Order: sequence, then structure tokens, then C-alpha cells
Amino acid sequence: MESEPEAPAAVPIPTQRPDTAAPEGKPPAVAPTPPEKPAELEPEPPAAAPLPPEKPAEEKIPADPRSAEVPAEKMPESETACRERLKALGVEFEEHKAEHDAKIGCSIPYPIILKTLGKSISIGSGTELNCRMAEAAARFAADVVRPAVKAEFGADLKVINQASAYVCRPRHGGGKLSEHAFGNALDIASFTLSDGRTIGIGPAPPEKDGKFLNTVRKAACGPFKTVLGPGSDPDHALHFHFDLEPRRNGGTFCQ
Repeated sequence: MESEPEAPAAVPIPTQRPDTAAPEGKPPAVAPTPPEKPAELEPEPPAAAPLPPEKPAEEKIPADPRSAEVPAEKMPESETACRERLKALGVEFEEHKAEHDAKIGCSIPYPIILKTLGKSISIGSGTELNCRMAEAAARFAADVVRPAVKAEFGADLKVINQASAYVCRPRHGGGKLSEHAFGNALDIASFTLSDGRTIGIGPAPPEKDGKFLNTVRKAACGPFKTVLGPGSDPDHALHFHFDLEPRRNGGTFCQ
């Protein structure tokens, strides 16, 4: 006798999830709003940099009264007397027409061109100076340079080789006129002796030459109001500069 088949096992009914829907009559829960970020403060503008102090107005260099000098109808007695003294010193020279540049301010009312600085002492060509400066140069050559040459080298002075005399220009690096603009300055590049030797002016001369040049340079301070040379500045590395610039209380400037 066949047995009756077993009834299939009952399938378990899954447990019902709790209803997440909002109960009737109640709104759904609202997610909390995140707190607002505090408003960012705008950065303050940087403080304005202080303005630099105003530069004082550049002091205008007063015009040199010599710039207005022009020749008179008749040469002044001071000029004729100066020329007589030059002749007595054995200086050879010739007259030159007046120099005057109203735009720049250069002026020599009564210039001369030197041929020699005394007996047997020549000077480079084109040496145009005012008479007072020419006389100072001639006396210095006779009283200082010639004796120093004899003492140091046992020779005589034959030529003073000039590098510059009258030149219509301002000073290097400044608005003030150079003393060259008034024929009141002489630049010397070298000295030639009777034995043919030349003593050049430079920053490192031979010992014997250097001793002679130092003697001349030191003695120039007094007869001339300005004395410059090697070591003073780059512009005077290869020559001596002598001039008669008018200075307060007759002072000198020697470097």
C-alpha cells in the first residue's frame, strides 16, 4: 500500500520592514540645515606707502662774472703791464683775438698764445692763456721746474709739453665752468730735458722721475690756486692741472 506523499514544508514569510513613511497627517522629517559659514571679512586695503620727501630744488649755479667780460676799446694798463713783465722774463708770445661764447659763458678778453716760457724753455703749440696765467706759468718754469731738473737729472729743461690750455667747456661732471674756459688753467703732460729724456706724468713713474714730479707738484701749491694730478681723480691720472681759480681768502686746493 503506497504511503501518502508528505505535504511540502511551508515557506517562511519575511518579516515586514517597519514603514518608514511618515504617519498619516504628519509631514516628512526635514534634514537639518547645516549652519551658515560666517561671512568672510574682506581684507583691508594695504596702507599707502609714504611718499618720499620732496627733493629740494636744485641750487642754480650763479653765473661767473668773468663770462660777461669783453675787450674794451683800449687795452687796460694791467694787461699791458703784464705783457711787459713777460718780455722781461724772455717769454715769446703773440696776441690773439678775444674769446667770447655767450651761450656757454667762456671768455678771455685779451688772450695770448705762448711760444716759449722763457729763455730756451719751449711749450707745446696752441697754448692760449690769459696773461696772468701765462706769467704764473713762466715764473714757475724758471723758478721751480728748471732748478728741479738740474738738481735731479743734471740736465736743463727744454720743453714743457702742455695737454690743454684754453678750452671752452664746463667742468667734468658739473655745471660750473672749467678754469680752462677763461684761459686760466694749464695742463702739463710731460717735461723734455736737454739730454733728450722725457719725464711723463702718470700714476707709477720710475723712482727718480717720481721724486722730481713730487717736488714740482708740491711746489706748485701756492703759486697756483688749484693743483691736481695722478691720484686726485681719474680725469687727472696722466697730467698736472694748474690754475688760478679765485678762491675765498686766497685759499688753495691741492691734491
